[in-house]
Amino acid sequence: MIIAEQKPTKEIIEMTRDYKRVLVVGCGSCVTVCFAGGERETKALASGLRLAAGQEKRDVKIDMAMTLRQCEWEFVEELAEKVESADAVVSTACGVGVQAVAERFPDTRVLPGLNTNFMGMPVEQGVWLENCGGCGNCVLDQTAGICPIARCAKSMLNGPCGGSQNGKCEVSSEIECAWDLIYKRLKRQGQLDFLIAPAPLKDWSTSRDGGQRKITRGDLKIP
Repeated sequence: MIIAEQKPTKEIIEMTRDYKRVLVVGCGSCVTVCFAGGERETKALASGLRLAAGQEKRDVKIDMAMTLRQCEWEFVEELAEKVESADAVVSTACGVGVQAVAERFPDTRVLPGLNTNFMGMPVEQGVWLENCGGCGNCVLDQTAGICPIARCAKSMLNGPCGGSQNGKCEVSSEIECAWDLIYKRLKRQGQLDFLIAPAPLKDWSTSRDGGQRKITRGDLKIP
């Protein structure tokens, strides 16, 4: 899932300072799961903005709304009445949701309430780790289900660099070396042959070198 965290409240206050009607919109999907932009966090942010406005004696109306997903038009459309009556919207969705709301309502100022960080999963309560780089050319079949793009600090594709020591990354002794993990899992599975041949040069054209990426499902029959 997409992992994000709320921007500092002071930063959001500054972004909204010049507006009289502010709508804070939460998202019920990924950012709810990572406790960044769900209903609870959205209510708390709206309350914080009201409190700040009151302390500064600014005449501001702060409202809030929730939708299941801000990244799909049908759910964004549900916000139309409230968005169109606001001067500015603070979206507590990921960056995709912010852009979707901004595109649907081009006459309304749409502001990000979160910093979108990465795709990952929870490893313990309140802790998430990045697991996928979204490179568009998956090699997990060759690396025992461990992504070297996201989990290696240098995105190495042919094994560990010279800086790793005792199974730890040179970046930090708290970070496990991705290639040490890959080696151990392949060995456990009896698949070390995957490490014999050098990996070919990666085709980065499926990643971020060609601008905005697009996928079209030709197999879907849409009436």
